[in-house]
Amino acid sequence: MAEFLSLSVTGMKCGGCETNVRTKLEALDGVSSVVANYKEKTVELEFEPEKIDEDAIIDVITDAGFNVA
Repeated sequence: MAEFLSLSVTGMKCGGCETNVRTKLEALDGVSSVVANYKEKTVELEFEPEKIDEDAIIDVITDAGFNVA
């Protein structure tokens, strides 16, 4: 069953940052939807916890150069 996750992400400064985060997360097996918003400093996504966990999702965001608060 899919779960929803809302994260506070700092370091996104433009639409390109949103696209970068969204593209990297959408490429993960188990992630079905992603909404990144640099103005609100949020990333919201739907994922399947049996395929990927929250720590792996956070690792992808931090590896892209952003901080999860």
